[in-house]
Amino acid sequence: MTTLQRFSIMTVGLVTCATLAGWPSSGAQSAATTAKAYFAGGCFWSMELAFEQVEGVLEVVSGYMGGTVANPTYDQVSAGKTGHSESVEVTYDPSKVSYQKLLDVFWHNIDPVTPNAQFCDYGNQYRTAVFYATDEEKRLSEESMRAIDQSKRLPAPIVTRLVKASNFYSAEDYHQDFYKKNPLRYKYYKLGCGRAQRLEVLWGKP
Repeated sequence: MTTLQRFSIMTVGLVTCATLAGWPSSGAQSAATTAKAYFAGGCFWSMELAFEQVEGVLEVVSGYMGGTVANPTYDQVSAGKTGHSESVEVTYDPSKVSYQKLLDVFWHNIDPVTPNAQFCDYGNQYRTAVFYATDEEKRLSEESMRAIDQSKRLPAPIVTRLVKASNFYSAEDYHQDFYKKNPLRYKYYKLGCGRAQRLEVLWGKP
């Protein structure tokens, strides 16, 4: 077997493994056509649902960002002991959906005028935030927030924070896609929490 033949077989094997693992067939293409964005909008179950409905969003992961403890657990975060907020990591295709669009989805799925709480969830761990990773994301976030404030459509100034992204820690498996795995429990939570009602008051009917 020649060196070229051996290299060809190895390459095919690598591509097959990558495909089975759920990656696109071209790693170079994947790196060039995907990006990540980070947001805190209260309960991460609801933010997963909001972003996963957007065309061009490839994956949404629930997790924690903005705290001081490495590898925090849900019990620690929910007790307000780590400084983290419940957050989501949004992987998207910039050729299909822009960062500006993600910002728009974010704003219209949160209550940006209430500090350290979202709907029925109270505590610093439920604060809202845009975690920007680049100067461009920071600029776009500032512009979008300023435009909403200047529109005077909200009953009070926006208190959502714009913060430099830090380490993102994925939440436990049972939190991922909670609204899909536990649709009845999620529906009960959403209705009982008054989320839809408050969003309609702030932003109008979807």
